[in-house]
Amino acid sequence: MPTRRTPVTAPAPVAQPDAVAVAKSERASKKEAKHRVKLVRDSFTLPVDDFALIAALKSRALLAQRETKKSELIRAGLRALSALDDKALLAALQALTPVKVGRPLKGQ
Repeated sequence: MPTRRTPVTAPAPVAQPDAVAVAKSERASKKEAKHRVKLVRDSFTLPVDDFALIAALKSRALLAQRETKKSELIRAGLRALSALDDKALLAALQALTPVKVGRPLKGQ
């Protein structure tokens, strides 16, 4: 009885990644690395003087060739406050005039 021979095949060549595939994988990894920060929308009440202070700080930033938004000023202020030690933070908080909680009445 004749024996069957199985054909011997060469191993499949290993595919080398092409430039497009490498570029896509690099972009995908960059997107994963740069994850989006969740944003929170909030509202609060400020005295008129503090609101004017925001406008003055925005003007100062504009004179320094840096257009800025209120939220950027608030974020920068938070970072500056977080750098203070406890004693300086308490002093800064005690220097504030207390604000009535809640929305102001219309016309005020």
